[in-house]
Amino acid sequence: MLSKEPFVSNDSRYFVYSPSKNAMEMFLYPLQCGQFTYLPGYRLVREAFDSFLLMYIQKGTLSLVASDTWQNTDSPVTAGAGRFVLLDCYSRHAYSTDTGWSCLWCHFDGITARHWYQNITARFGNVFSISDAQPAIGKLAAIYDTFCDGIPVREPLLSKYLADILTAFLLSTSADTRSNARMNLSETITTYISEHFAEKLTIEQLASLAGLSSYHFIRTFKKQTGFTPHEYILNTRMNTARYLLKNSSLPVKEICFSTGFSCESIFCTAFKRIEGMTPAQYREHG
Repeated sequence: MLSKEPFVSNDSRYFVYSPSKNAMEMFLYPLQCGQFTYLPGYRLVREAFDSFLLMYIQKGTLSLVASDTWQNTDSPVTAGAGRFVLLDCYSRHAYSTDTGWSCLWCHFDGITARHWYQNITARFGNVFSISDAQPAIGKLAAIYDTFCDGIPVREPLLSKYLADILTAFLLSTSADTRSNARMNLSETITTYISEHFAEKLTIEQLASLAGLSSYHFIRTFKKQTGFTPHEYILNTRMNTARYLLKNSSLPVKEICFSTGFSCESIFCTAFKRIEGMTPAQYREHG
């Protein structure tokens, strides 16, 4: 369909899609997509539009305010050519342009969409560029072309296109050095924990490795992983203990110390709290 929106060029096209119930329960899925040229003077302020918005800016610039920066409306974020924009449209947001801009865009949602959004924006913010953008641009164009060219819609394939784009963001490096540091923090620390979980690990030690204060390290780590450092260490130790209980004949006491617990009683108490049974019962069960 051709856009009739004010300050959008007449040749701008968009498509609306209604996903199946299966898609809503299983996949990421597009809801609207388009290729627009916005004219100077375009303004949009929206309280909510139930979806997430992905844009690739082909030329021109826009200014935007996302929900988490709404109070700081004196300093909107500027997005120029070659940048991606990722917005949570469930919350209040706004964007505008004094110069005009052209972009490919897609409103999408899905059972895992918020988790993707939170992980990506925790690393890059709402506006970012990546080192190798072409694969992501190609998949975004493929979503648009599916509707533009009348290609039969295969929902698993559209979900894969969206997942490929979002995965490319998470695997890429940012052009912003500070974003690189934020992006690499959780990978660096989780790798270190995986290699040293049997040793005594402290927040101060891990924060020092990350180059942050303990307070900012805990906040950043939880934002990127969903766990506090303590929770992540405990999960790693418990997962290893479960494996050893089921796949080895090591005594419970030896498993306790080999997974980083300081004494058998602490290990057994933690194990029972999480699993609802003692390590010995877990080994015998099933």
